[in-house]
Amino acid sequence: MPSAVIAGYAYDADQQTLEIQYHSGKIYQYLNVPEKVYKEMRATMVKGIWFNRHIKGKYPFKDVTPGHTQTEMFK
Repeated sequence: MPSAVIAGYAYDADQQTLEIQYHSGKIYQYLNVPEKVYKEMRATMVKGIWFNRHIKGKYPFKDVTPGHTQTEMFK
């Protein structure tokens, strides 16, 4: 999964939460992401571009980077 921005990702199907770790070290959880959307992301070869088009700005998220106190959800 080479990406200039995304270092790694994980999905919790029970919670419908997609966790993205960026190369910057930031970690965000995107909420209410259907498993179908996650599977589409997993299948694409261009993760960053796909993510920007299909997830970013479309699902609420929260910053869960260790050491950060930000707990509000954004959309």
